[in-house]
Amino acid sequence: MKQQDEIRTAAAENGRQAEPLYRAAASRRSTGRTQDVDRHVGARVRERRIMLGLTQQQLADLIGVTYQQAHKYERGINRVSAGRLFGIAQVLSVPVSYFFDGLDERGGRLISPRERMCLELARNFAQIPNERHQEALSQLARVLASE
Repeated sequence: MKQQDEIRTAAAENGRQAEPLYRAAASRRSTGRTQDVDRHVGARVRERRIMLGLTQQQLADLIGVTYQQAHKYERGINRVSAGRLFGIAQVLSVPVSYFFDGLDERGGRLISPRERMCLELARNFAQIPNERHQEALSQLARVLASE
């Protein structure tokens, strides 16, 4: 009770209305680690979307949100709810755990240029309509990798 009075007094001195204790406590609990997790999940959504050759608009349409919301999810600006993450996992054909893979090791690091190039290669490969061309490219990659 004494703590509530102190909060109300401090808020009144600043010309604001006092926040309920549960709200003040919740804002203190939000840490940089939580934001790292949100960014990691968003990065994994983006990686998988690119691998499948989808645009942000297409993903947004498939999960029933606006383009802006899909963008905010991928950047980690907005946290993805459990239900929404389940829907995204279904649309992207991965288990929910996919979005948390590598969280401990990576610590929320950004995608390297090499990783980005691999993602673009996978996306572009998937967009080749001719299966014979895909097979030829695959054979070329095998030959180059064995050297």
